[in-house]
Amino acid sequence: MGKTIIEKIIADHTTEDVTPGNIVWMGIDVRSARDFGGANVVKNLEAYYPDQSKVDDPEKTFFTFDCVVPAKTIGYAENQQIARVFARNYLARKNLFDVDAGIGSHVMIEKGIAVPGTTVVGTDSHLNILGAIGSFGQGMGDQDIAFAFKTGITWFEVPESMTIIIEGKPASNAFAKDVTLGVLQEIGSKGSLGKAIEFYGNTVESLDLAGRITLASMVTEMGGIIGLITPNKEVIHYCQNRSNKDFAIHKADRDAIYTESLELDFTNLEPLIALPPSPANVKPVSEVAGKPVDSVIVASCTNGRYEDLALVAKMVKGKKIHTDVMMKIVPATKEVYAQLLENGLINILFEAGAIISNPGCGGCAAGQIGMTGKGEVQVSTGNRNFAGKQGAGDTYLASPATAASTALAGEISVPEL
Repeated sequence: MGKTIIEKIIADHTTEDVTPGNIVWMGIDVRSARDFGGANVVKNLEAYYPDQSKVDDPEKTFFTFDCVVPAKTIGYAENQQIARVFARNYLARKNLFDVDAGIGSHVMIEKGIAVPGTTVVGTDSHLNILGAIGSFGQGMGDQDIAFAFKTGITWFEVPESMTIIIEGKPASNAFAKDVTLGVLQEIGSKGSLGKAIEFYGNTVESLDLAGRITLASMVTEMGGIIGLITPNKEVIHYCQNRSNKDFAIHKADRDAIYTESLELDFTNLEPLIALPPSPANVKPVSEVAGKPVDSVIVASCTNGRYEDLALVAKMVKGKKIHTDVMMKIVPATKEVYAQLLENGLINILFEAGAIISNPGCGGCAAGQIGMTGKGEVQVSTGNRNFAGKQGAGDTYLASPATAASTALAGEISVPEL
């Protein structure tokens, strides 16, 4: 019987029977914790494993600070310091990515830490973003991560798999975020519950790395374990250059078994937007156009890449953000921020009236800029708009292009390019 991609990756890391529904012990290539949860991982290690050899392999163990960076509360400052001291004492020094580094999953891709075919765990519910490069990333609880730190393994139930095949060229003003919202519109928030998705089709193939990151990052909002995209030549080349490692490119067998195969035609797909209170509450932007907004944020693991922010800069160049709108920009990583500086885009965004923050998660973690007040209407390029997630206001999820168009108009607006 053939195997799916997730089954092949797990099989590379265990000697047990990799059949959907089976629980297996598998080796973990990369073990990580972020500032949110990191201190609890340390406390669990100290409580349950009091000996001085704190981790299985310091070279494979990382801390990434990205939720509240720099710390804005005493509690976060203390938690970061607990993790920081532990990292200095027990990990390779280079394996601490402090408050200036950016979003952990993105840093792992940029630094060649996560590569195709690897297994990665951490305290991040969107670590499955690594499916964008064909890696199995998974968020877990503090005690599970402490165990992985100590032993280098974890247990996991092999998930069933489904395929989503997306064909067709979207409209010229629709982007990867619109494709992603289109999938959510079709399958809802439980359409891939507990399953691994394999994404195929010419629409997916045409996505660059930033676009693949956008699509993979919202599989959590579809209920999925992970969304895997087979790396193309460009992604393989990127990962090779960043890692200097050899790695396996897994492709599903022809006789692999799937619970479902969904085919979507996104030819001329128009820009989409998710209305509160759910990422699956998706409508065409044209149906919501004209609604006044108070703030716009372009950020998060979903749309904080250079390509996203460069598009925004292109759209606002020589123009001014509407006087009633507060526009916030948060690059995903230090590397992205450096690219913006080098290419003069920070100045363009600044001159347009945007507020540019240091790298990090932005408003998603109630940490950096991006919180909303009661009655505030916000358009965000993030991945969640549940009540309270980004504050007391109403958050609409959209592409960077729609966000930029909205910031200029002062109301939800269909982007014109």
